[in-house]
Amino acid sequence: MPSETVTLAGHIIDSLTLPKVLDEIVNAGHDYRIVELNIGVRHDDTSFARVEVTTGDEASMTHLLDQLRGHGANPDTVEDARLAEADMDGALPPGFYSSTNLETEIRIDGRWLRVTHPEMDCGIVIEGNGARTVAMSEIRKGMPVVMSGLGIRALPLERPRGDDREAFGFMSSDVSSEKPKGLMLDQVAQQMRDVKASGKRILWVAGPALVHTGTAPDISALIRAGFVNAFFAGNGVAAHDIESHMFGTSLGVHLDRGTPAEHGHEHHIRALNEVRRRGSFKAAIDAGSFSDGVVYHLVKHDCDYLFGGSVRDDGPMPETVTDMMEVQRELREIIWGPGGDDLVGYCIVVGTMLHGIATGNCLPASVPFVCVDINQATVTKLMDRGSWQSVGIITDLSLFVRALVERLAPEELNRESNAPLPNDHA
Repeated sequence: MPSETVTLAGHIIDSLTLPKVLDEIVNAGHDYRIVELNIGVRHDDTSFARVEVTTGDEASMTHLLDQLRGHGANPDTVEDARLAEADMDGALPPGFYSSTNLETEIRIDGRWLRVTHPEMDCGIVIEGNGARTVAMSEIRKGMPVVMSGLGIRALPLERPRGDDREAFGFMSSDVSSEKPKGLMLDQVAQQMRDVKASGKRILWVAGPALVHTGTAPDISALIRAGFVNAFFAGNGVAAHDIESHMFGTSLGVHLDRGTPAEHGHEHHIRALNEVRRRGSFKAAIDAGSFSDGVVYHLVKHDCDYLFGGSVRDDGPMPETVTDMMEVQRELREIIWGPGGDDLVGYCIVVGTMLHGIATGNCLPASVPFVCVDINQATVTKLMDRGSWQSVGIITDLSLFVRALVERLAPEELNRESNAPLPNDHA
């Protein structure tokens, strides 16, 4: 029966990495034996374990090793990775290695190559003296693809040190609506300050509730204060944000009174039509169609933004990208920067499951990822899909974002009262 020894190193006890690895083996119906275990004594000490795993056949061993790499457990056996040429465009050869979002290395010709742009659920392609992840849709015939097996190792995430350790442990524990929100807000605010001070970018991912709940002015304040550098959302966010500053409504409901406006059901389509007639957000702003809001400040502050379309979109807005493969490509460019070497330093998702999962699928595990939603299922689903670094906060997004502005940019709250009132185009 095939047998292989895997090694784990780091904070594998308090992070529960070792128990997760053992559960993975047992749940798959295989056997294990702990060959060596050295446990650190102090908080900052690392631990080390070697675990011998046994499976019924080679195919099961190959599959199990792929699963264990997702936890940072790598086989002791050292040999070059096996490669196979892609035999067609848009598909990987059978038996390909499915990547994780952990930093990964591939052994080629006796040396280890770091895989650039780590991302889950992709293939890994060898190009010249390097290796990179490639989405299935981007595979081209003849590319040398890494196959499952040996010669692959994933590098576990480093555990935060010092004071950050306790904050990280508290925030990344089980999702619960009963956690003290003030403490979590303080920690998120401090993390965002640190990222901004380091010169890295902060990516926000949002759903239409951002506008419906009246949160857009607070996001605008964060844009002005430099805490929003990139923004990803659907067509509806742009449509209703612009509607709110042309007509004072969102989905035809007055944001200041919460009552339906006369002919309000027409407002979003009239807002869409106005921007489509102008040809772009900037052209509509220059023409005076709207003069405040999330879209306005994204344009005025030269932020990276992407609005992805869906089958239910009205219009859509002239800058909404309706080709889903192009949305994926542009999202990866926002995450990594135009040159591929300016990775975002922080990502926060508010009020959206689909766009949040899409972003989580593209982010490497090294980027802190916070998901805020009133629905616990949204938070847990995102975390269950392999975004190991994600932290879930269950709360009302409007209260959360307002409290964040109060901590990060209180001076900007006073500016919103001076913003021009929506023009009455009705």
